[in-house]
Amino acid sequence: MKVNAYAAGEAGSPLEPFEYELGALGDDQVDIEVEHCGICHSDLSMLNNEWGMTEYPFVPGHEVAGRIAGVGGRVSRLSVGDPVGLGWHAGYCMSCEQCLRGDHNMCATASSTIVGRHGGFADKVRADANAVFRLPDGLDMANAGPLLCGGITVFNPLVQFDICPTAHVGVHGIGGLGHLALKFARAWGCHVTALTSPGKMDEARQLGAHEVLNSRDPDSIAGAAVRFDLLLSTVNVAQDWDSLVATLRPRGRLHVLGAVLDPLEISVFPLLMQQRAVSGSPVGAPATIASMLEFAARHDIAPVAEHFPLSKVNEAMKRLRSGQARYRIILDRV
Repeated sequence: MKVNAYAAGEAGSPLEPFEYELGALGDDQVDIEVEHCGICHSDLSMLNNEWGMTEYPFVPGHEVAGRIAGVGGRVSRLSVGDPVGLGWHAGYCMSCEQCLRGDHNMCATASSTIVGRHGGFADKVRADANAVFRLPDGLDMANAGPLLCGGITVFNPLVQFDICPTAHVGVHGIGGLGHLALKFARAWGCHVTALTSPGKMDEARQLGAHEVLNSRDPDSIAGAAVRFDLLLSTVNVAQDWDSLVATLRPRGRLHVLGAVLDPLEISVFPLLMQQRAVSGSPVGAPATIASMLEFAARHDIAPVAEHFPLSKVNEAMKRLRSGQARYRIILDRV
């Protein structure tokens, strides 16, 4: 089967039309006819080989929404024509300790949709059926793609740490991840505070924040001392981490979701004395992704997104690179 895609030939280069052949469909695999594909900042990081694991030619795209075009002989859960989504992972080993206990997202040999394989900036993409999810009725396919990466990234901590609806949750950084975190935490029932720049404060309220703090004002952050049960940090650059830890209540948690490349410099005593925690997590396991999609459909949660035709993929990447996107970018093939 021939696939028409957009690929980069080297780090940072423009994406150009690229054709490749898919071999025979495996018994446990499915082919997806791509209709929409979100652009994640991870696509940009991979394009630039910032993590040192990109293989070229590189086809980005791991926030796929489309329809099943073919199913392998052992696949019974999905059928041709089903509306589906595909996220960061394209398959799991299904036999390691992590997979067997339901933590597939921590499988050491899980395959990624865009690492060592071609992603969703294309008319078709292939993945293991265990990493592909039927989209619930009522979920808009055109805007579903970012939920499969950005959405599950911010939803997963609410599940993993048993966050209760009476919790006070802070969201640090209101961008592609943060704006979805506001929506999910608000629908979860939590009291939600956004920590963001002055230019986004009104938008943060519209997106679900009960309160908004100026993240660039040290006095504003200091005024939130001992406030949050959970603080989700979605930024990918170094911060004054001690000031953020100080906003946590006893047993509170600073949970890092942004791919910060610099080491986190954090004082130990504020953690010890109040039994606070610092943690991080990757996307989510299949069961959690399925729950997230159902939750999003039930509460009408969708990303705020800008749409570009797939043919204008380089304009879309430029828009993402500029930092001006509000708040996700989605490529439409149809």
